[in-house]
Amino acid sequence: MSVAEVKSPQGIGSGTQKYLPKWFTPAAIAVSLVVGVVVAQMAGSGIGGVLAFLAVYFVLVIGFGYGVEGRRYGADRMMTSVITGTFIAAVVPLVSLLWTVIVHGWTRMTATGFFTATTAGQSDPNAITGAGHAIVGTLLITTTTALIAVPLGILTAVYLVEYGRGPIARVITFMVDIMTGIPSIVAGLFAAAMIPMINQALFGQAQFKNGFAGAIALVVLMTPIVVRNTEEMLRLVPNELREASYALGVTKAGTIVRVVLRTAVSGIVSGVFIAVARVIGESAPLMITAGTTDYYNYNIFQDQMYTLPVYVYNQYTAGNSEAAWGGALLLILIVLILNLLARWIAKRFAPAGEK
Repeated sequence: MSVAEVKSPQGIGSGTQKYLPKWFTPAAIAVSLVVGVVVAQMAGSGIGGVLAFLAVYFVLVIGFGYGVEGRRYGADRMMTSVITGTFIAAVVPLVSLLWTVIVHGWTRMTATGFFTATTAGQSDPNAITGAGHAIVGTLLITTTTALIAVPLGILTAVYLVEYGRGPIARVITFMVDIMTGIPSIVAGLFAAAMIPMINQALFGQAQFKNGFAGAIALVVLMTPIVVRNTEEMLRLVPNELREASYALGVTKAGTIVRVVLRTAVSGIVSGVFIAVARVIGESAPLMITAGTTDYYNYNIFQDQMYTLPVYVYNQYTAGNSEAAWGGALLLILIVLILNLLARWIAKRFAPAGEK
């Protein structure tokens, strides 16, 4: 093995520093991979092959790294390998998940009627069924959730950052912290208990399940996310901007609207999209509150309403795994689009110096 030698800069140590060639890392990976495959074949266990791969690779890295490059650069090479390996270990399950969903769900999602048909007549093998009503229900419930949670969360964050200095602010902060970690099923039970009372008071009938009940359950989950994200964005706005606005005679409310919120708008909006992506895949609270139906329902305040997460669960438990995979793939694509929109908005509306 050829070893590169570099003279130390004048005044820093003495002699030459030896480095392993650039092809060492790929070669070590290749050798370790061969050993891992052989061990896996002999032992009949994939886990044994993985352990053999890791053992051989780190023996090579540590042995040649410390032996050729010395303690300092050998330790650096070893830690680089550990960090890279950890990153790969985190990415592989994600890639495997996406690949599995795409392989199983693409055919069903692109089939005729998936975006327009419903589950009515699903027992008929000749009937064309789909998730059209679940898609509509998901969009209606999520939109209603955002219309309630976003203003509530932003106004709460503005109060905590700009006005909250007393015990009320501490209580609100404490409650937001609790709500951030609340199980989704608890949010569903809360909405299921509250909505019948509201329906009884307003309409004279204690209707239990409808789309609005599902939206309220998701509001409980989404609001603390919006509050926390907006609060962090507002705290990043320099106080010098506020003081300059006050010096020009602008009121506190005007400063908040024209300076603070305008400066933090990119982070706030991107955080809202991330919060929507967080709640759009919830199934437990919607099973309790929104229920299920085999038909389109455009009235969020009346009758049960189907959603994609519940559709995926019901199709899987009914043995229709292809439809479940198709719904799961569509959900992943929606979440991906929302995250890409969040990144684009954060970059598009960021201050000039941060683009």
